[in-house]
Amino acid sequence: MSQLRPAIVLLLVLTLLTGAAYPLVTTTLAQWLFPAQANGSLIEQHGVVRGSEEIGQAFSQPGYFWGRPSATGDAPYNAMASSGSNLAASNPALDKAVTERVAALRSANPQASPTVPVELVTASASGLDPDISPAAALWQAPRVAAARKMTLEDVQAMIDRHTAHPLLPFIGEETVNVLQLNRALDALQQ
Repeated sequence: MSQLRPAIVLLLVLTLLTGAAYPLVTTTLAQWLFPAQANGSLIEQHGVVRGSEEIGQAFSQPGYFWGRPSATGDAPYNAMASSGSNLAASNPALDKAVTERVAALRSANPQASPTVPVELVTASASGLDPDISPAAALWQAPRVAAARKMTLEDVQAMIDRHTAHPLLPFIGEETVNVLQLNRALDALQQ
């Protein structure tokens, strides 16, 4: 009995600290310091949520930039089913999927270089990646410019404006958020 009482007291104290106090403090700080990110980085347009900056969306029309393929099961970019394809590099199913994606991209982008950027044919580990590299965006620029009847230079300038740079060059890579870029292009033509 002498060892049971301190164990129960310690359990209650740690439960209050780690189960109540810590989550309350971190949630309060997140809401105070980073309210947009704490609430899902949602993008609203005219009071309607159009998506999240942190979750990719499936674009397939020629006038839009396309993101990475999604491997989230039945519905692409399903945040409730976040996962990669888990196919090994030696798996024939992965080779077949990549070959089909390359063929589809080359068909949709006949004026682009035959070398398709790798992130346009491979899914990310979560299957939800909203970003592509500037090189992948530039590879698609001729198709988007033609479909939107814009000059290639104007589309490239939009890509440059929507390229996020890492705080320090050795910490990360430049990225382009596909949803934000596509929304900016839509805003130009309204």
